[in-house]
Amino acid sequence: MDYWKAHRTLICARELVRGSAESGYQELPVYLHMIREANPGTFTRLVVDSSDRFKYLFIAFGASIKGFPFMRKVVVVDGTFLQGKYKGTLLIASAQDGNFQIFPVAFAIVDTENDESWKWFFRQLSCVIPDDERLAIISDRHKSIGKAIAHVYPTASRGVCTYHLYKNVLLKFRGRELFGLVKKAANSYRPSDFETIFDEIKALHPALHGYLQKADVRKWARAHFPCDRYNLTTTNIAESINKVLSDARSLPVVRLIEAIRQMMTRWFSSRKIDANSMKTTLTRGVEKLLEGRVPYAKTLCVQQIDIHQYQVSSVSSTDIVNLTERSCSCRRFDLEKLPCVHAIAAAEATKLSTISLCHPYYLTNYLYNAYSVAVMPRDADTPVPANVAGKICLPPEVRQPPGRPKNSRMKSWFEKGENKKRPRKEHKCSICNQVGHNCKTCPVG
Repeated sequence: MDYWKAHRTLICARELVRGSAESGYQELPVYLHMIREANPGTFTRLVVDSSDRFKYLFIAFGASIKGFPFMRKVVVVDGTFLQGKYKGTLLIASAQDGNFQIFPVAFAIVDTENDESWKWFFRQLSCVIPDDERLAIISDRHKSIGKAIAHVYPTASRGVCTYHLYKNVLLKFRGRELFGLVKKAANSYRPSDFETIFDEIKALHPALHGYLQKADVRKWARAHFPCDRYNLTTTNIAESINKVLSDARSLPVVRLIEAIRQMMTRWFSSRKIDANSMKTTLTRGVEKLLEGRVPYAKTLCVQQIDIHQYQVSSVSSTDIVNLTERSCSCRRFDLEKLPCVHAIAAAEATKLSTISLCHPYYLTNYLYNAYSVAVMPRDADTPVPANVAGKICLPPEVRQPPGRPKNSRMKSWFEKGENKKRPRKEHKCSICNQVGHNCKTCPVG
């Protein structure tokens, strides 16, 4: 058997098991109706053109819509290509829960990432998550995303993914020292610290300074972001969903949506059980984070200024904490909505519970409520109205290029370098043969 005959046999076998790509589009109207019936509150939109050919699809499960009010108001959006016969792009909107886990909000399938498709996606998303000045939307620097957000979410704040910004800096401006300064500037909490580092970048490389200014510091610098961004500085959570769905992206469209539904059913079920088993007031992730800050907080010196404010000093710095307003001059407390080491030290000195200083988004009961609604599978016995059963949805018109279809995209040199990077070698002590110290500091020697 030659190669192409084997390839055609594989395609035929896949269609027998999964169904054809054409049948996937035909089943969409009925499938979406069954999903809405099984999951009350689910929002779907299916758009076909004048020839009844598929154009756009949007779905947000009722469980996600009801759980989003218990999330921090930061939405991460991203797109990834599909690998099926009719190609297309999967757009994803996601958030992060109080236990630092991915919370899927909405999914869409469009032809490609352009002005029209992103604007349509955000119009549908606005029916699920309305425009709000407290809302932050994180994405890469795609121009179409920026135009769509400005049009549909005029009062929300847009932030760009710092990981993509770092990649562009390494690509355009060589030098690890400059890269480290950009990363340090982006992660600074205080505007004064940011300005100091930014001036240093200007002195070392004026072209890089101009590039970063053009990228708009209000979108990538933590210190200048106009609303609450918390700890979300990248689109990694959306990229993680892309990775989970990597095998499903080659399936017919109905099978793809069903794979998304199965993923969400698993996640919502396991996380609801996990949240119910937590015996602490704060989520497990937050408890672990605060425990790591306590040892250093105990080394700080606290002096009371008045009934609200405290001076917290270390060897290198002095910060002012206001426990009533939940703020600190280091600004970590203000931006993360979690007590920094200075706030923990002040709370310990006044016998105040650290839990009371955390935002409600990090409470265990918020986590439980976020996953309280289950994502249900469709019921095959659900009666389908005649107007839904008679709706026609044909596959989109695409040109199939000759040869074997590609299953993976071309990686940039930055990604190739990251994959080849070797882990740092752990040096062992020459006396006791243990890691973590050398022969001069060895307790045995």
